[in-house]
Amino acid sequence: MLFITNRFPKQSIKTTKGRSFDFDLKNNAASNSVFFCEYHKKGDCTELGSIPFLQRLKDAKYRQVLIYIHGFSNLPEAVFDGAMEFQKLCDQKKKGEILVIPLIWPCDDDLGIVQDYWDDQKAADQSAFAFARVLEKFMNWRSDEKHNPQSDPCLKRINVLAHSMGNRVLRQTLAAWNKYDLANGVPLLMRNTFLVAADVVNETLHVGERGELICHASRNVVVYYASDDLALRASKASNLKNKIASRRLGHSGPENMDLTPRNVYAVECDDVNNAYDSPKGHSYFRSGRKKGKPGLVFDHIFATLLSGRVFPEDEFRRTTIIRE
Repeated sequence: MLFITNRFPKQSIKTTKGRSFDFDLKNNAASNSVFFCEYHKKGDCTELGSIPFLQRLKDAKYRQVLIYIHGFSNLPEAVFDGAMEFQKLCDQKKKGEILVIPLIWPCDDDLGIVQDYWDDQKAADQSAFAFARVLEKFMNWRSDEKHNPQSDPCLKRINVLAHSMGNRVLRQTLAAWNKYDLANGVPLLMRNTFLVAADVVNETLHVGERGELICHASRNVVVYYASDDLALRASKASNLKNKIASRRLGHSGPENMDLTPRNVYAVECDDVNNAYDSPKGHSYFRSGRKKGKPGLVFDHIFATLLSGRVFPEDEFRRTTIIRE
């Protein structure tokens, strides 16, 4: 499995193609360097370098790419487990369609969700600068006649799935990229952006708010939320402790759909989230009641990936409820 990370390796931070890459789990600082790598099995990763990595993506026998940005309190092996589960579900639905690429940022490895939370929030913000560099590298590679000549361009569609605090990573990355590298706003890069159990304030996608750039960069932005997501309650408790009071996007959906751009859609998952991920009700976007069998949330995500439309039967619809 290919992946990108800004976690520090035990080795030097200097990129060396073909070397072993071992995560330094005791160092959860956000590196300004980014590493383009391949995961083989537990404890066995290889650094590829950005150009060979992007060429591998171009050559892969998949029609679309899905960048997976994980949530808080997830160490690399847990991220790989979740990403590989999602990849297997995609392959069951349609082989050669979706290639899952985890983007791994540095979570804390202390015990306890609430203790981890605040450090992870800082790491999410600090990771924005490194991942903005990834976007710049991709844009330069895509426009390079040597790697993508007009006779042989890369035609893969790009999608993003951000889970939990990964939504904060995505929001801050686009903000940093827009501020420091772009002159006229972010380009339309993503076909679909899925915001699942989003651990950001529920006004984030409103016009004029920090997350509006997610809408500018995406054809479709789909918010999946559940009011009884227990992991987000820990988030709320931690934010209240630090004098930040706001409902989370992953609990209530957008605060006011009328204030969001027209390409934002909201999907309530209250009826299935705890059945699929008991007792937290937080990671309900992969398997359903039985691991390895897709849940209805996954089915909705995959149907959107295939069609490029959130509600193909009704082009004006923007909300729905998932029910078994």
